[in-house]
Amino acid sequence: MEVQGIIKVIGETQTLGAKGFRKRECAVTTDEQYPQIIMTEFVQDKVDLLDAFKVGDAVTIHINLRGREWTNPEGKIVYFNTIQGWRIVAADASAPKGAAPVGSQADSEPDDLPF
Repeated sequence: MEVQGIIKVIGETQTLGAKGFRKRECAVTTDEQYPQIIMTEFVQDKVDLLDAFKVGDAVTIHINLRGREWTNPEGKIVYFNTIQGWRIVAADASAPKGAAPVGSQADSEPDDLPF
């Protein structure tokens, strides 16, 4: 799946937990009749892909939708969804910024997820 739009915000890298799990968020405003602001998170080694971009850049973000179930202390089941980016390319460039060539290991979906 893909999200296309203009970068509105690029957050700082966050390091979480004892194992140093890294994540960074990027908000993109879509260009459609009713523009949406879509927050995407990049994790682990994909965090560094955002270094090549700035607010205002037109981009295409390749995403995976993630979902999980959690039972809170009171026994209620809660569901969470995450939009996770694994590749980002400039909308006006023929080659991706900060990404490896197509077919390389870096071009595949991440498998080092914390959940």
